[in-house]
Amino acid sequence: MLDQTQQKLCDDNQTDFSDLTALTINCTLKPSPEGSHTDKLLGVVETILARNDVALDQVRLVDHDIAPGVYPDMTEHGAARDDWPAIWEKVRAADILVVGTPIWLGEKSSVCQRLIERLYAHSGQTNDKGQYVFYGKVGGCIVTGNEDGIKHVGMGVLYSLQHVGYTIPPQADAGWIGEAGPGPSYGDAKEDGSGYVGFDNDFTRRNTTFMTWNLMHLARMLKDAGGIPAHGNSVELWKKGRRFDAPNPEYR
Repeated sequence: MLDQTQQKLCDDNQTDFSDLTALTINCTLKPSPEGSHTDKLLGVVETILARNDVALDQVRLVDHDIAPGVYPDMTEHGAARDDWPAIWEKVRAADILVVGTPIWLGEKSSVCQRLIERLYAHSGQTNDKGQYVFYGKVGGCIVTGNEDGIKHVGMGVLYSLQHVGYTIPPQADAGWIGEAGPGPSYGDAKEDGSGYVGFDNDFTRRNTTFMTWNLMHLARMLKDAGGIPAHGNSVELWKKGRRFDAPNPEYR
């Protein structure tokens, strides 16, 4: 009976995602056109999004000159060039953001850290409700590599996304690391010619699929609800003295 109930819930799902937009940002260290293992796992996410008519944009961040810093446009702070403002327009337009990063020395890539710093540059901006500008958007991440650290990297990336205002759905991270030490990476051809490394890993396929659907479902719910209610989290009203039931520290 339980199996029949679950099957019916899935079969009856006719949710329309066609008005949602998604952006995947690959934080590989490899510039185009060099192959990227992270890009191959992001491809699973992108395929599911595309099959459900979500408008999709893709960025390989290392292909762009992203100046270091925590301001929206670093050319206003001494940088000779900064491609971030154009990337930001894609981020701002997306209902769903998926960050992909390899693991290096147990950490996210330096490119991914720069992405997070540049997202943080907009943490003081607000939407038309007076909330932080990332409210109403959802975020997730996928991780690839040949060393331990998927959960550690996912924890850091997802914390950063929620800190600036993204909503994180259940099970919003997935990854593949294979055997520890030197060896094939995700998507490399197997030596016996029987396929590609990691493609048949049920754990990775399941978690990547669940993550993508959870992102779509939560983005759908937030869009249908008009985002997160503004009561209690409006930056603009707080600046004007509204305290939303917070106790006065002088009379506690």
